[in-house]
Amino acid sequence: MENTKKKLPFGFYVCCLTFSFERLAYYAAKWGLSIFIVATAAHGGLGLDKSVGAAMSSNLVAFTYITPIIGGYIADRWISPRILVPVGEILMGLGYLCAWRATEANGIAMMWAMIILVSIGTGFFKGNVSGINGRLFPLADQDELDTVFNLQYMFVNIGSFCGTTFLSLIGTNSGYRTMFLVCGIFLFIDCIWWFVGMKSFGDAGKKPFLVDNRSENVEKADKEKDNAPLTKLERNRVIAILIVTVFSGIFWLIWYMAYMPVYYEFGPVSQGGSGWANWNIGSFEMPTAWFDSMNGLLCIILCPIFAGIWAKMRQRPQGDWGMFTKTAIGIIILGLCTGSMVLAAALSGQGTKDPVGIWVIILASVCMSLGEVIFSPLGNAFISKYAPKKLLGTMLGVWPLIIFFSGKAYGPLYNWLGNFDFVKAYGVVTIIIVACGVIMLAFTKKFDKMVEGK
Repeated sequence: MENTKKKLPFGFYVCCLTFSFERLAYYAAKWGLSIFIVATAAHGGLGLDKSVGAAMSSNLVAFTYITPIIGGYIADRWISPRILVPVGEILMGLGYLCAWRATEANGIAMMWAMIILVSIGTGFFKGNVSGINGRLFPLADQDELDTVFNLQYMFVNIGSFCGTTFLSLIGTNSGYRTMFLVCGIFLFIDCIWWFVGMKSFGDAGKKPFLVDNRSENVEKADKEKDNAPLTKLERNRVIAILIVTVFSGIFWLIWYMAYMPVYYEFGPVSQGGSGWANWNIGSFEMPTAWFDSMNGLLCIILCPIFAGIWAKMRQRPQGDWGMFTKTAIGIIILGLCTGSMVLAAALSGQGTKDPVGIWVIILASVCMSLGEVIFSPLGNAFISKYAPKKLLGTMLGVWPLIIFFSGKAYGPLYNWLGNFDFVKAYGVVTIIIVACGVIMLAFTKKFDKMVEGK
């Protein structure tokens, strides 16, 4: 669609900026929840144990990955996605206001209220904004849609970068409760922006998605629906998709868990950490949220670079690397992240020597981000290409579902590892994660044959 490349409709920017505002608040609040819970009352926090902070952070991540499946189901069948989006924004805004009103007496209850409201709101919001955005380009081919959603992904990362970079300064200077209040205000502003821009959507999202999709072609396809058993190739492809999904789950389990030692072991004492790393630039103490900011910034920079690399590799006689190779390499690089923490913990004597320099934070973030951009943006495209048509929706649902389990598990895993010596425990984690990547790399040719039918 030539005009898609020349000029994007205003509705596209409405959807993308809506995502930016929401992610700005979410990522600031995700960091703020982890720090607010463990920071002492003198530093504006609740003064609870870091095990509580890790568990609550884990719940927030997990439930915000499972509820979009439910919200998408509702939007598919019963309620206009246009209506669900602002409802989600209002619920998320109310959730952040609950955190704003949290005290030492009601802190856990109010943080749970935030998690529940933000999770339900995310379920109504997240997938439906993307669904409406895609329907603004009804004649676009797959390459053009990839471009549209890559640009949307850039807006998402811009929002997360701004939230953790700038709103975190409100948390460290004016108090975490004030930061949660600002997060709530941003969601209400986002809701107003959505209503103002909604008129630019045309018919996109007016009706539930499945109703909106109804046409004589869909009706014909329904009549010709094939109920035959899966072929051998289709079964092999389902198995291959499940394998890559499980390995991606291992990646996300360790990826999310890596934030916890950054906050609680290497973070400064004033932000609830143990002070193993020096976060000072002169007399200015950086918020630990800037670790999150670096990931967002690196994703903004690296995603288009790697998209160009993959495009050039596809022109080679041997073609591009397969999804299994990219996933394996991503996992191995993530192992370098935990390995760098092991080295830094040993150099700092786990708090008994001088703090290590900020290099450990930079190196860990670079490794996390590299591992992420190498394979994560390609998951849905891989599944869309190889999943049997009758199981496409199920397979696409499994991809975020595995992140729910990873999100639910990383807090308990971090707390369990806390029972052991850090260097030894995370040294074993590093060995295991690198071994998983190497094992997957060793079988990539076999996996590639499974999906290609060779």
